[in-house]
Amino acid sequence: MLGKRCALTGATIVACLAFPSMPALADQAPMADPTAPPAMIDALERDLGLTEQQVITRLANEQKAAATEASLSASLGGDSFAGAWLNGDASKLMVATTDAAEAPAIEAKGAQPVVVGRTLAQLTSIKDQLDLAAEKNKTEASLWYVDVTTNSVVVQAPTQEAGEALAAAAGVDKSAVKVAVSAESPQPFMDIIGGSAYYIGSSRCSVGFAVTRGSTPGFVTAGHCGRAGSRTTNPTGTFQGSSFPGNDYAWVATPGHNPTPYVRGSGGSLVTVRGSTQASVGSSICRSGSTTGWRCGTIQQHNATVRYAQGTVTGLTRTSACAEPGDSGGSFISGNQAQGVTSGGSGNCTYGGTTYHQPVNEILSAYGLTLRTG
Repeated sequence: MLGKRCALTGATIVACLAFPSMPALADQAPMADPTAPPAMIDALERDLGLTEQQVITRLANEQKAAATEASLSASLGGDSFAGAWLNGDASKLMVATTDAAEAPAIEAKGAQPVVVGRTLAQLTSIKDQLDLAAEKNKTEASLWYVDVTTNSVVVQAPTQEAGEALAAAAGVDKSAVKVAVSAESPQPFMDIIGGSAYYIGSSRCSVGFAVTRGSTPGFVTAGHCGRAGSRTTNPTGTFQGSSFPGNDYAWVATPGHNPTPYVRGSGGSLVTVRGSTQASVGSSICRSGSTTGWRCGTIQQHNATVRYAQGTVTGLTRTSACAEPGDSGGSFISGNQAQGVTSGGSGNCTYGGTTYHQPVNEILSAYGLTLRTG
C-alpha cells in the first residue's frame, strides 16, 4: 500500500494513478507542507468511500479553502461575512455574505458567493441567547449550533415542541431557528478500561495533543476526564487545569516525559502535527482514540452547543467521525493540522455516529500552552 502513494508538495499534485479526480479549487496558497501521510489516505478512502486520487485532491482543496476562508472572513468583516463551507465533494468553497456587492471579491478568490439574510455575527448572537436560556431554564434539546449552510441556528431536540420551547425561552427570532427532531443524545466518552491511553484511577481517557508550558511537557485532553489535581498514570502526570461543563478541556503536566508532534494513525502509524489552522465546514477530519483507534469523517458544524446530562458545553465542533467510550480527550486532526480533543457524541463505530470536539486553539489560549509540532 505504501508503494503506490503519491507525493503532494506545495500547490502541485503529482498523481501516480489515473483515478478520476474532483476539480481543484482556484489557485490559492495552501498551508505549509500539505503532505498527506499514507495512513490518513487509507482511512479517508475507507470512511469516505473515495479513491486514493480523490482523497489527495480533496486534501489539497481543503487546505486551499482554509486559507481562502481566513482571508475572506477578515476582508469582508463582521458586517457582511456569513460563514463558509465546502460543497459536497470539497471542490468549491462557498462563502456567504449579506452584501451582494461583495460577490466579485469572493469570486476573485476562487470561491462561490452565496447571498443570505443574516451575518455570522447575528447567527452567533442568536446561539449565544440560546446558551443563556438553557442555563436558566430546563430544556430537552440535546444540542444547538450555527448552520452556515442554511443561514440559520439549528436546535436538535426529541420533539418539535422541545426545540421551539428553547427558542421561545431565549426570545430569539423564530424565523432564524430551525428545529431538527432527533433521538440523538450525546454522552461523554470515558470510563472503559483498556487500549493505548492514560488512566485516572480505574478510568481511561485518551491523550489529545502533546504541549508544553514553558519547560513543562504535557498534553491536552477532555475536561470531563478529570479535575485539577487528579493524578494520571501511563503517562504519569497531574491535571493542571480542567473545565467541564461549560467547556470540555483540560491539560495534564507530565514532567519527565517526552512530548512529540505525533498522533497515532491507522495501524499504529504516526501522523505528524504541523500546526492548528481550523479547517472549514465540509472538510474531512480524522480522530484518534484508545478505544476505536483511527476514524474519519467530515466537519458538519463549528460552534455547536451540546447538552450532556452533566451540563451544557458550548463552542464544540460537530463531525461525522465515530467514537466510543474511552476515546474522550483523543485528537482530531484535518490533514496535518490539529483541530481539537474528543468531547462526546452519540452512536458507535459499528453502526455510525456523531462526535463533538473541543477546538484545540481555545485550550492552548486558555492555559498558555504551546502545541508540539513537527
